[in-house]
Amino acid sequence: MPDSTPVRLGEYESAALESDQLTSRDIDRLHALQARGCLTLVPDRIGWRLKADATVGVLVLDRIRLVVAPKFAIPGEQLMSWLAYALGTPVPAAARRWATGPDGYADLVAAALLEECERLLREGLRRDYVRRRSVEPVLRGRLDVVAQATRRYGQLDQLHVRTFDREADIWDNRVLGSALKAALGLTSSPDLARALHGTAGAFPQAPTPATALRALDRTRYTRLNARYRPAHTWARLLLRGGGVTDLLSDHGTTADGLLLPMPALWEAAVRRLGAEAVGPQGGHAVPGGSGVGITVRGDLGNASTFRPDLLLSLPGHDPAHRTLLPVDAKYKRYDRHGVSAADVHQLLTYSSGYASSDAPAAVIVHPQPGGHAQRTLQVRGPEGQLGVIHVLGVDTRATPEQATAWMGSVLR
Repeated sequence: MPDSTPVRLGEYESAALESDQLTSRDIDRLHALQARGCLTLVPDRIGWRLKADATVGVLVLDRIRLVVAPKFAIPGEQLMSWLAYALGTPVPAAARRWATGPDGYADLVAAALLEECERLLREGLRRDYVRRRSVEPVLRGRLDVVAQATRRYGQLDQLHVRTFDREADIWDNRVLGSALKAALGLTSSPDLARALHGTAGAFPQAPTPATALRALDRTRYTRLNARYRPAHTWARLLLRGGGVTDLLSDHGTTADGLLLPMPALWEAAVRRLGAEAVGPQGGHAVPGGSGVGITVRGDLGNASTFRPDLLLSLPGHDPAHRTLLPVDAKYKRYDRHGVSAADVHQLLTYSSGYASSDAPAAVIVHPQPGGHAQRTLQVRGPEGQLGVIHVLGVDTRATPEQATAWMGSVLR
C-alpha cells in the first residue's frame, strides 16, 4: 500500500507542486515522460507546475502518488470496457467488485489481472518439462558423472543429478507472478491488495520485471497456452506501466505506475470498430494497414511514408471492383470545434492516395461522450470538388458493441 501524498488531477488539467514534493529522481522521471508527450513539468514561483496531457492512470513517485483521471473522452465507468475492447480481451467481471473511485482505474486493471490468475489457478496452472541440476541423497533422473567426479571425488553420500520434471515454474506463470507483485504497489484498496498478495504466492516470479517483459515478447500462443493470453495481456499492461508510445508494443520504462496513453487506446479501438462495423456488409480491413503507404521522395533527407490508422475495403456496385476507404482516429475535441486545417490536408491526401478518383472520400473518427454525431465536410477548389471527409463522433458512454452497430449503419 502506498504511503505517498495523493495528487489528483484530470486529463489536460494542471496542479501546483511545492519544491519539496519532488525529489531529483522524481524530476528525472517526469522529464522523461514529458519527452514522450505524456505530461508537462515546468518550474514556477512556488515549485513546479504539472500539467497532464492525454495520458491517464497512476504514477507512484518518491513523495507523491499522481492520479490522472480520464475527463475528456471516455468516462471512468466505461473506460474498462473500451480498454478491454481495444486490447481484444474479455471484459473482466471481477473488476466490478472494486468500485471506480479516485484511484479506481489502477485498481480495475489490477482486478482484471487477479480475475484471470484466479481462473488459471482453478483450472490448474500449466506445467512443462524443466531441466534441473541438484544434489540428492538418492538417484533421480540421470547422474551427472562429471560433477560427481570433480565435486564429490567419487563419494556417493550425495549425488549430483540432472532431472527433467514437469513443473509450474515456467515463463507462462513467472510473468504473472511478477505482474501480481507490480500490481500490489499500485492498488489503493486493502481488500484488493490482500487478494493480490494471496494469489501472487501461488505463482513463481521472474528475477526482474524487465526479464518478465522480455519473456512476454518471446511468447507464442498454441493450444497448450492459449488460455493464458488474457492474463498475459493485463500483465503486459501492468509491467510496462501502461506503455507510453504504443498500447500493445511499447518498450518504455517499467516505472512504478500504470499510465495509459489515450490516443493510442482510441486508435486501437477505432481499428477494431471500423473492421467489425463493415464486416456484415462484406467489407474488411486491409491486412497490414495500407501496404507501403503514401511515400514522399525527392526532399532533403530520407523518404517519408505515412498511412491512415485503418484502411477499409468495401464492396462496390460492381462485384469485381472494391472501394478503399481510409479512416483516421483523432483523439480531439471535434465535438466542440471544427476540424483543423492540418487534419483536412491529411485526410485529403489519404483520399487521393487510396479512394477512387471519381469519389474521393475519407473518414475521421473522434470520441464524443453523450451521443453519436455525424457531419460531412465538402472540400472544393477552383476546378470543383477535391474530396469529402466524413466526421464521425462515437459516443463513448455507449458500449463498444453499440458503437459498432452505429458505425455500420453510417458506413453502409
